[in-house]
Amino acid sequence: MIHLLYSDQFLEHDTGRPHPESARRLLSITKALRGVNWADQIVWHEPESVTQPDTLFWVKQLHDEYYLTKLKQMADGGGGHWDPDTVVSPRSFDVAMLAVQACLAGVDLVLETGEVAFALVRPPGHHAVRSNGMGFCLLGNVAIAAHYALSLAGIQRVAILDWDVHHGNGTEALVDDNPAIFYCSLHQYPAYPGTGKAKFTGKYNNVLNIPMPALQDNITYKAQFDHRVMPRLKEFQPDLLIVSAGYDATEKDPLAGMNLQPEDYKTFSEYCQTLNCPILFALEGGYHLQAIADSVIATLEPFI
Repeated sequence: MIHLLYSDQFLEHDTGRPHPESARRLLSITKALRGVNWADQIVWHEPESVTQPDTLFWVKQLHDEYYLTKLKQMADGGGGHWDPDTVVSPRSFDVAMLAVQACLAGVDLVLETGEVAFALVRPPGHHAVRSNGMGFCLLGNVAIAAHYALSLAGIQRVAILDWDVHHGNGTEALVDDNPAIFYCSLHQYPAYPGTGKAKFTGKYNNVLNIPMPALQDNITYKAQFDHRVMPRLKEFQPDLLIVSAGYDATEKDPLAGMNLQPEDYKTFSEYCQTLNCPILFALEGGYHLQAIADSVIATLEPFI
């Protein structure tokens, strides 16, 4: 079975209709998933219905109290722009907390069932740093989930694979000082946020950044998986793999310049399967509505 963690509350993070990171992204994905011919293989979970630990406790492990207070105050005060790109609406703080909760629940689900899970969440998280939100992101969903996973019995090493077209500067900053977490990012460079140079390898050689120029397609990506990504992941031998699943590297995406096709993500998932460990996907970017829906479907097809 395929486990999807989703709540209509994620639609209540209101960024305004012109904003690319809008509720329409999730509406497109969920509509497409409910229409696939293997829909009977999907189990839908409300994040709040899954037993798990105190979400706020884990958020506070990685985000400063001052930042969380200011973020909540902005939401409670009616919202506004945290920065020119990152919107806070009245429900944004609670919805961002729910996104973290969904990722923690996803960790529990994949470890308990041995089956794949996908946290269909927003706002995304891989640009959020300890004391600041940026790049549409408010809380470090995946980084928090990785630290939570390490508290569980039998989990000694967690790998994060970030195939969003933008470098996950926030995730990297929140995990690079932990030798039990390996972070790998394939990303367009130069591009927002301007980080992710190959020379940065983390405090324990636990970071692999693969910056690539624009216009790369599946041939380039597959070569990177074959020669760099998979050898390092297999050497690390993770007990859990968390994928920061962004889909803005597709050719149709309006915010980047890569040339992947939705079906290429099926290949990426097949690479992940060779690690023979539990896998949790968590949604990051991707702003062409049809391309993101088709890409999520392709990502999950190998697990049917």
